[in-house]
Amino acid sequence: MGFHRPGGEPGLHGRIRGSLRESTDPLGIGTPSPTPTQPCAAPLHLVARTAMARPPAHGSVIVPDWHETAEGKEYLACILRKNRRRVFGLLERPVLPPPVAIDTASYKIFVSGKSGVGKTALVAKLAGLEVPVVHHETTGIQTTVVFWPAKLQASERVVMFRFEFWDCGESALKKFDHMLPACKENTDAFLFLFSFTDRASFEDLPGQLARIAGEAPGVVRMVIGSKFDQYMHTDVPERDLKAFRQAWDLPLLRVKSVPGRRLADGRTLDGRAGLADVAHVLNGLAEQLWHQDQVTAGLLPNPSENAPA
Repeated sequence: MGFHRPGGEPGLHGRIRGSLRESTDPLGIGTPSPTPTQPCAAPLHLVARTAMARPPAHGSVIVPDWHETAEGKEYLACILRKNRRRVFGLLERPVLPPPVAIDTASYKIFVSGKSGVGKTALVAKLAGLEVPVVHHETTGIQTTVVFWPAKLQASERVVMFRFEFWDCGESALKKFDHMLPACKENTDAFLFLFSFTDRASFEDLPGQLARIAGEAPGVVRMVIGSKFDQYMHTDVPERDLKAFRQAWDLPLLRVKSVPGRRLADGRTLDGRAGLADVAHVLNGLAEQLWHQDQVTAGLLPNPSENAPA
């Protein structure tokens, strides 16, 4: 199924991205070729990226609590099985009955941060997987696919967001020169992580932003603070978070690192409860990415272009 914008006409950016995501190179490392059903208007390297738009107000693009409604739960059923989260491979997707078939918007997301801040743990929580108890640095590149249905405020249309998270250990990035370019290639968003219990990881954010996203002005950037449940022992006070938001004008979310809730058997993760715990992150990603695509396609004005220098 083709992916169309709210106005009914696919935007330039959407056509290109759609063709890349449906290519025969699902990891995006080689040079993807467009599919016949998604015509590519121009090679990606010939299309100038739009500067990153100012983040939209929370809830202005995506209906925040829609996943808790009866309609939302009907769509969530396709990513659950007996209250457990379904795990999807790179080429798999949820199956919806014909009456509720919807378009899919696919995005590649690179997760960045110092070793030990919880990058792998965050992706595991977003995918409904067990969070590693003992920290082991990720060897090489690990990709995880997460599907998330969301309802658009403007058109009241439901879109299935497909997030492909790329996680790479810090040592591997330093050891192998090709790792970082592979992670950044055709990326739609950067997630920058810091830990509330690690002051150095917070102070490293400006360097991460410059090093990772400095040459990608049109890519969405978001910051996530992990281990928020240990906020009583935080090394990052609220005044520093406020100063960071004012200086960088980036979305900043918080996530907890507590173990996920279990079903009655005491062993299996509760899929619905897990989704409720991470819905603010998935909705936040969907909101930022959809808004940026609208700006890039020319369907919305770019406030950053008119901002005073």
